[in-house]
Amino acid sequence: MDSAPSEPNVFTKNYRRVKVTYQYYLDYVTPYMIQRWIGTYVLIALLLIRIMVSEGWYIVCYTWAIYLLNMFLQFLTPKFDPSLEQEYENESIEEGTSRMDENDEEFRPFIRRLPEFRFWFKATLATFISLICCFIPFFDIPVFWPILVMYFIVLFALTMRRQIQHMIKYKYVPFDFGKTKYSKNNA
Repeated sequence: MDSAPSEPNVFTKNYRRVKVTYQYYLDYVTPYMIQRWIGTYVLIALLLIRIMVSEGWYIVCYTWAIYLLNMFLQFLTPKFDPSLEQEYENESIEEGTSRMDENDEEFRPFIRRLPEFRFWFKATLATFISLICCFIPFFDIPVFWPILVMYFIVLFALTMRRQIQHMIKYKYVPFDFGKTKYSKNNA
């Protein structure tokens, strides 16, 4: 019996090479946030132009928009939900196991449930897949598109109202603009 390790087959070698190359380019584009989002917006424009010119694939567009709305809500939501933490604190107070006082407010930075890079990556991938689906006749299901648009507007308004109320109630701001920025000169 030959106990020497066998060489990986051609498929495994090529798969590893593609995987390493893919990761290299992801690592390369990570610091270029503005350029990444510009590329995504160009892809979104191509998708919307395709849908408007062909006058079809409204279900694909609607599904894509609902997915982006879901991801945007995850982007706005903190990783550690304050409403769940407050529930846990109330339960522990009732059980008598709480050691924290009302004055024990510690600083917690805003950590997103869905980080910006993953949001960009998923949005770009979803847009690319939707663009490909817009060239497949199977996905061109006839629907009355104004109803889909109205339903999406209502869904967007209701979910954003609920998210904004949650942000006001638990006093967190998911964006950096408007916050005080400190530099070396100010210190």
